[in-house]
Amino acid sequence: MARFGDGLALGPDLETAAAAAVEQALAPLSAAPDLVCVFIAGDDPAEIEAAARRAAAAAGPALMLGCSASGVIGAGRGVEEAGAVSAWAAVLPGARLDPFRLETLKAEDRLVVVGMPEPRDDDVVAVLLADPYSFPVDAFVERSDDALPGLPMVGGIAEGGERGGERGAERGGELGGEPGGERGGTRLFVGGNVHSDGAVGVVLGGPVAAATVVSQGARPIGPDMVVTRADENILYELAGVPALEKLEQIVVGLPEEDQELAGRGLLIGVAMDEYADEHEHGDFLVRGVVGADSGSGAIAIGDVVEVGRTVRFQVRDAGAAEEDLTALLERFDLAPVEGALLFSCNGRGQAMFPDSDHDAKVLDRAFGPAGVGGFFAAGEIGPVAGRNHVHGFTASILAFGRVGDDA
Repeated sequence: MARFGDGLALGPDLETAAAAAVEQALAPLSAAPDLVCVFIAGDDPAEIEAAARRAAAAAGPALMLGCSASGVIGAGRGVEEAGAVSAWAAVLPGARLDPFRLETLKAEDRLVVVGMPEPRDDDVVAVLLADPYSFPVDAFVERSDDALPGLPMVGGIAEGGERGGERGAERGGELGGEPGGERGGTRLFVGGNVHSDGAVGVVLGGPVAAATVVSQGARPIGPDMVVTRADENILYELAGVPALEKLEQIVVGLPEEDQELAGRGLLIGVAMDEYADEHEHGDFLVRGVVGADSGSGAIAIGDVVEVGRTVRFQVRDAGAAEEDLTALLERFDLAPVEGALLFSCNGRGQAMFPDSDHDAKVLDRAFGPAGVGGFFAAGEIGPVAGRNHVHGFTASILAFGRVGDDA
């Protein structure tokens, strides 16, 4: 019998699908689960909420965590643009599970996030699911290393039901994901409660064998360049040349195929190790190029970059994305993997690959018969080079292995 299981159910009746997905996830388990994660794709937030409550009832006394999404991952498949529920269940003997619900309060001239559990010496990893409209997820994650030193954080930005509401194009340009639905349509689930704002999650501590990996779906083009003039997220000069002029020089010199990829959506990578002799695929924190001004020759990117940092332009590339994910999983330092949570960008799936199953299939090949569940996120959370970040076009993975005598 297994310690991890997953399930997937499709259909317009989300409540029935939720019960079926949880039942599938529980079926192979050797004992009652400690944690059940449920992700729901649907059109109506009220139906998603009802399905979440049905899933919580089916999960029994286990801690349930989850959210609404544009697509879900489970049972070796990815499903987008259809009503579906994925469930993932874990038996974690002796582990400590500290669920949390985060809210943002206004204190004088600043915002304060409250609700995070106090750090403990045996904390292993945190899972975070956030609403993009009401919670400052970028700032919270980027500063988490200061408030919670050494704690890896993995998860994703949730999406609401599609009811013809506004879409988060600004975030899409910055990070690659794009929140769907309307403000207030997101649903977050934790401990039997359903919320429409803030963030939820769980800190796992004690005897838990877990490891994280973030695979970025981009390939470098052109040379490394030092930022020689910048202001916040506006790059004015790269290697002493106006940034837009430098970009045009690079694109003109590319093969036709790469020029086409650059035209579909250009990215920029910020080198994580300034002391490396060369920076190649996987050595960058990738952000979007969100605008350009021909008058000043400046370009705007989806992050703040200081003068002196090394950057390199990037393009979205399905082949490079598959190679990177496969290579990272081959080097995974946790064997055997018994279960995993997968947070894949909503700019991957069928937007990048032939079908929605791609990332799920790569994990299946790498991990074998492990329970894998997750969803397509509008921004993925995961550590790179020892610090937590919000990403775009990535697959962020939290994998679990055997502990102590179980190994």
